[in-house]
Amino acid sequence: MFRKLVQTNDDHMLAVLRLVLGVVFFAHGAQKVLGWFGGAGYSGTVSYLTGRLGIPEVLAVIAILAEFLGGIGLIFGFLSRIAAFGIVVDMAVALLRVHLHNGFFMNWAGNKAAEGFEFHLLAIAIALTVMVRGAGAVSLDRVLQSTRPVHHPYPAPSRG
Repeated sequence: MFRKLVQTNDDHMLAVLRLVLGVVFFAHGAQKVLGWFGGAGYSGTVSYLTGRLGIPEVLAVIAILAEFLGGIGLIFGFLSRIAAFGIVVDMAVALLRVHLHNGFFMNWAGNKAAEGFEFHLLAIAIALTVMVRGAGAVSLDRVLQSTRPVHHPYPAPSRG
């Protein structure tokens, strides 16, 4: 089971997708957890998600951690499929609960009250690619895949 979780090939384009997605979500997660990059920090984000959006606190914390820890996991290529899954769920909920009614496009001109969902679709597509194909080259998953011994449920037959 673990071997299938970390199984990946040496595809450098998968690594590029994974790294870019990881950096983007680490930055968004750092806004929410640490207050970096102009973010509200942990308490401000939890307050917004629970108060304004009505998300239960446990789910708000999971969403914050999916972005922050998922971003770190993707950057290093560690348990990338799990990290990508968290981001897919996070972005699907954000798309459906917050951004769907704002239309497709981001608020590039600054003339709308909120953002559309095009970013969320891109993030979901990239994360789904990582979930299906794995972390790619230069990843801890690839290292774990090649160093973990294979467990055979039955001993090899004796010769003699």
